[in-house]
Amino acid sequence: MEFKNTLDFAKLIDANDPLRSFRDEFHIPRHEGKETLYFTGNSLGLQPKQTASYLNEELILWKERGVDGHFEGKRPWFHYHKFAKEGLAKIVGALPEEVVPMNSLTTNLHLLMVSFYRPNKQRFKIITEAGAFPSDQYALESQVRFHGFDPKDAIIEVAPRKGETILRTENIVSAIEENAKELALVLFSGVQYFTGQLFDIKTITKTGHKAGALVGFDLAHAAGNVPLHLHDHEVDFAVWCHYKYLNSGPGSVAGAFVHSKHGNNSELPRFAGWWGHSEEERFLMKKGFKPMQGADGWQLSNANVLTTTALLASLDVADRAGMDRMRIKSELLTGYLEFLLKETFSEDKLKILTPSIKEERGCQLSISLPGSGRAVFEKLLENGVVADWREPNLGEGQAGVIRVAPTPLYNRFEDVYVFVQLLEKAMS
Repeated sequence: MEFKNTLDFAKLIDANDPLRSFRDEFHIPRHEGKETLYFTGNSLGLQPKQTASYLNEELILWKERGVDGHFEGKRPWFHYHKFAKEGLAKIVGALPEEVVPMNSLTTNLHLLMVSFYRPNKQRFKIITEAGAFPSDQYALESQVRFHGFDPKDAIIEVAPRKGETILRTENIVSAIEENAKELALVLFSGVQYFTGQLFDIKTITKTGHKAGALVGFDLAHAAGNVPLHLHDHEVDFAVWCHYKYLNSGPGSVAGAFVHSKHGNNSELPRFAGWWGHSEEERFLMKKGFKPMQGADGWQLSNANVLTTTALLASLDVADRAGMDRMRIKSELLTGYLEFLLKETFSEDKLKILTPSIKEERGCQLSISLPGSGRAVFEKLLENGVVADWREPNLGEGQAGVIRVAPTPLYNRFEDVYVFVQLLEKAMS
């Protein structure tokens, strides 16, 4: 598509957008009586209007039936985690038995590292990206120390080349191959939270396995944002949250993936809880843990019904929109934002850190404004733009960024056009 830097062009694309009606299914926050330009789906997605009715169904069941709600009603609570399986499997490219909604993202990361980070004197190292999200950094550090190793020796961080902001796949591959004999685990983001780079999950997984390591991913910024194929790419495990691109509410239940080649291995070490125990024997209260098949065997406690309900409401919206259609619009929407920024600003005034190749990014563009970024960001907030500011994540000499994530379910091309107009005004 040949883009044009006009409001009429933006409105024309919106008029022909096959997903345009989905915006009406979300509550759009307001600023001074007008709808905001909301570009923080990469931090907290907007609330689907049907979430309230979904929640109210469970509140009424609780009100009228009490404990009997575990086995009565449209969605009995005893099986509640199962109602999200089909939807989640479509989102992450998995078999239904390979996914489960449970806990929070970092809790799930720790639980799965119990099973998939099992270091010894020969193989104890972990490879990850430099500047990973703090929760991942802290989880890796604490797991390494728990096993008696020094993070300085055990954790290898792969950084972009000098003068670059994007991490080349060839550098990741080289780091894995160079440390193959000592490598226990490869753990990367799906989409890097700071730069918005989409990593090559297939190549990283294949290279890690060839080196004799296990491979996992934090998909917090990837799930619901980009197409994923966890089963086919033979990823060993993955974790993610649902409150960003999957719009299930603040602090909502997280998700986990365990590949089928591991999921039915009852001998695999894990930290067990009663909801991961065999359903048929769960209420016999006997000793001796017998894990359920698949990812369900990593559950600890019964489902958090209300946050999982919000997830079910959001999965319904995503399923009706379709991941393929969302991706097509996302590429156009973010591509239009990139086009407008490059048309409007010289590179010495504004730099886009996110890859320009659409296959190497999701919705988000990370925008660096040397010297004036924070002040410009504050000015945008005053004008009803809800974006996101992040301090430098790789130390001195790097500027902070404004993260802008136009999402396909509720953002319009007109939003993107008006944003760039307001950004130009703020920078002047």
